[in-house]
Amino acid sequence: MAKRKSLMSDPCPVARSIDVVGDRWALLIIRDAFDGMRRFGEFQKSLGVAKNILSARLRDLVDAGILDVAPASDGSAYQEYILTAKGKELFTVVLGLRQWGEGHLFKKGESIAPMVDRDSGKPIPKITLHTCEGKLLKPENAFVKRKTRA
Repeated sequence: MAKRKSLMSDPCPVARSIDVVGDRWALLIIRDAFDGMRRFGEFQKSLGVAKNILSARLRDLVDAGILDVAPASDGSAYQEYILTAKGKELFTVVLGLRQWGEGHLFKKGESIAPMVDRDSGKPIPKITLHTCEGKLLKPENAFVKRKTRA
């Protein structure tokens, strides 16, 4: 299989982000890490992904600074994968994908396990974005201000 071209020199932040977390297994590993999974076996059981692919994706996420590797918290010989501060900042991305999927990829009445606030037990409200003035931000209200060439 041909190696894919890196997007890390692309001027677009979306392209660079996709280069790091755009693989389906990477995002699902991150999702599972938010759910408290830490060990290789937990990720493998949850995802059903081949061990070689899981190893490669975990290594990539560690290399990208999204996960850290630490000795197992129970003192065993195993290692654990822990979200870094950089990795935790992906929470809004994962939540946004989840909420988009809930709204568009499930049939009416189809069961969805809700994401809830740990303290209150209440469902997490839909993410909304606002302008500097506090107005609801819509795609038509934003654009990328590209640099002009000299």
